[in-house]
Amino acid sequence: MPARTTRRIAILPDAVANQIAAGEVVERPGSVVKELVENAIDADARHVRVAVENGGKTLIEVADDGIGMHRDDAMLALDRHATSKIRATQDLVGIATFGFRGEALPAIASVSRFTMLTADGDGAGTEITAAGGRIDQMREAVRQRGTTITARALFFNTPARRKFLRSAASEARNVWDTVATLALAHPEVGFELTLDGRERLNVAAGQAPEERLAAVWGRELSRTLLAVDQAVGGVHVVGFTQRPADAQPTGRRSQLFVNGRPFRDHFLVRAAEAGYRAAIHPGDRPSLFLDLRLDPGEVDVNVHPAKLEVRFRNRFAVERAIEEAIRQALGGLASAAHLGDAPLPATFPSWPPPTRAIEAPADFFASPDGAASVAFTERTAPAAPDAGEWSAPVLQLADTYLCYDSPDGLVIVDQHSAHERVLYEDVMTRLAREGLPAQRLLLPITVELTDEELDVVAEHGEALQRIGFEVEAFGGRTVAIHGVPNPHLRFDAANCFRDMVADLARGRFGGWSNRLERFVATYACHAAVKAGQPLDDRSRRELLVRLFACQLPPHDVHGRSTIVQLPREELERRFGRR
Repeated sequence: MPARTTRRIAILPDAVANQIAAGEVVERPGSVVKELVENAIDADARHVRVAVENGGKTLIEVADDGIGMHRDDAMLALDRHATSKIRATQDLVGIATFGFRGEALPAIASVSRFTMLTADGDGAGTEITAAGGRIDQMREAVRQRGTTITARALFFNTPARRKFLRSAASEARNVWDTVATLALAHPEVGFELTLDGRERLNVAAGQAPEERLAAVWGRELSRTLLAVDQAVGGVHVVGFTQRPADAQPTGRRSQLFVNGRPFRDHFLVRAAEAGYRAAIHPGDRPSLFLDLRLDPGEVDVNVHPAKLEVRFRNRFAVERAIEEAIRQALGGLASAAHLGDAPLPATFPSWPPPTRAIEAPADFFASPDGAASVAFTERTAPAAPDAGEWSAPVLQLADTYLCYDSPDGLVIVDQHSAHERVLYEDVMTRLAREGLPAQRLLLPITVELTDEELDVVAEHGEALQRIGFEVEAFGGRTVAIHGVPNPHLRFDAANCFRDMVADLARGRFGGWSNRLERFVATYACHAAVKAGQPLDDRSRRELLVRLFACQLPPHDVHGRSTIVQLPREELERRFGRR
């Protein structure tokens, strides 16, 4: 057996230490751009210009008009752990700047042919050149106030790292994403990005957030977004989120910031999606642009070498704030009177807050044989007044659509989608206080299930009972349903129960809160009046009144539109009047 070699502890040379730091800070050209642009923003730059060649492998140049450095500071900036942002240990808590890591500039200089040209505006500028971390020369130079940093031949002295870089096109895309993200975070700063001599981004300083978003993400996507502005506790959530009708299973863009710093957090994105509740289809993924503004002391931004992740002191409060902010924004979709790009009709009822709970008339959605069946019973505010207060005539088209005239055009409401939304919100209001009342059946309904479905019925019996289903084992794979929810006689309780159990067995429900929402969404879909069912005048008006009292009337529980408006201008155009 060979003898073990004794190894002595030694201090690493500065060149090696700088290259190790570079491995943490400088992963690829995009990370170099990120560090340099963030330093420019911290230097109060109003315009930042980025030029990249060959995906950043050949050239990276970042120039700004911020606060430059005089000669002594320029030399110190290339020493490890040199920074203008931190003076004491306590400064690491509540960091409000971006480029606080002292390793950035020396790390970049250690793996490139590096040039820094800087001037503070009080005298001559300074130019420093270095290669592989070794300073070649320092001389006076002419420059207006600001800093230009050039990194050529990235990783020229570490070929193993250079070998792991991706193609030039892939690295260029990453650079674009990096600059675009920082441009979104700082609409007060102008950005210019050139890739291989072609201008790819040019945005002016001082743009409004919605203008910057349209310039970076495109106007087509930006037109589908709603403003978010809600403070919950010590967390203020601002930004934009996508309208439910425009959410898609693919193509989602999501960007999170904390105090203007971009970061990634899958769980906060899920919290935002939870704010949609039953406003979108379960497979849809809305686009998000959210900036979380909170006390810097409540967030640790120094938990990731590239500062791509953060840690919150009270994560639950942040998740709750995001979910509530999204719900408020979607609720404002109705109160702000917008559907798609067209305003809601001016004749939509704007009811004063009721002084008492209101009970719907007993003849609402009467069964075909004349038996009365109440679809909406007593509920808490927001509630709608009696249908008799709806004065506009309401017509039913093809026993499916409710139509009425407004000063802005023709309004068409899908009766099934509308009733689905009303039932969903009504039941969710009840479940916040108590379970949904069940109707006992004279003869139980027997349903045969699979083994997996039997297991989930046994496991989730409490949730099913809260919805109104009373179920017990009947023998073998069969269960007996003794009680069902009773919205009206057209409700197919057996099919509704089968769909709920099948979704449970396939794992389509998440946590307890999401599970109840999915239960209620399935129930509302089955319980709502169907297309092709005639409604009398009183029922039509009652349905519209209840719909416009909902928190999110424009969409059903699947995210589909409940309301379509044909503007008067479009009617006039179709008939040649304009």
